[in-house]
Amino acid sequence: MTQNEAPEDLGEPIAYVVLQDGTPVFDKSGTRAGKVEHVIADEQEDIFHGLLVKTRDGHRFAPASKVSGIFEHGVILTVPIADLPEPSEDPPADLADDGLRDSLKRAWNWLVQPH
Repeated sequence: MTQNEAPEDLGEPIAYVVLQDGTPVFDKSGTRAGKVEHVIADEQEDIFHGLLVKTRDGHRFAPASKVSGIFEHGVILTVPIADLPEPSEDPPADLADDGLRDSLKRAWNWLVQPH
């Protein structure tokens, strides 16, 4: 994890299992990019897939590899929010590496199911 670059104190680092929906998400420049909509994880296997992020331009999926830090009051990404893919029922084939396709489907399924 890299240094916290957000413009405010985000508190102590925390585990993904206690990250709350609605937590602010900051891109690599420290700009507020959105908020956590949902943590995508396999809790049985203790695998963090990433975050479903709600932005003003719609939802984006931040794979675990693009999450720099998870803190009490915010999440830091390693990339600009515009570089993150949208969740999809059928992600493009070029997103098949690193399990991203499966994670995008998980994010999509969460979005379309009743809550």
